[in-house]
Amino acid sequence: MEQATPFKPIALVVEDDELQREMVALLLEECDMGVIQCESAEYALEVLDKLGTCLTMLYADVNLSGAMTGVELAHAATKDYPNIHIVVASGKALPQELPVQALFMQKPWLTLDLLREAERSQIAR
Repeated sequence: MEQATPFKPIALVVEDDELQREMVALLLEECDMGVIQCESAEYALEVLDKLGTCLTMLYADVNLSGAMTGVELAHAATKDYPNIHIVVASGKALPQELPVQALFMQKPWLTLDLLREAERSQIAR
């Protein structure tokens, strides 16, 4: 008899800076999360359309390649997938308000803070 595979939480990391995106992905993988990486909100929306109900966490930078910002992505994700734990990060002030349940992390953030948010995303699920 086969054993059931335990649920592995999945994070969507949206960051246009490749090094930062890789660093965030590595940290989340250390929390035993699966990670999908995108450099733009437009690509992230495609992932959300296909896998949104399976995602546990969305991490997005405010400034992304493409026309949409990370804040706009957070609003779109919240509207269609209200159970995703959303973290939006930037080194600058936010250009507009985040959805109520989204969290803003000022760059440079502490590694422990991101790991704590990853853990919260798994508990909330």
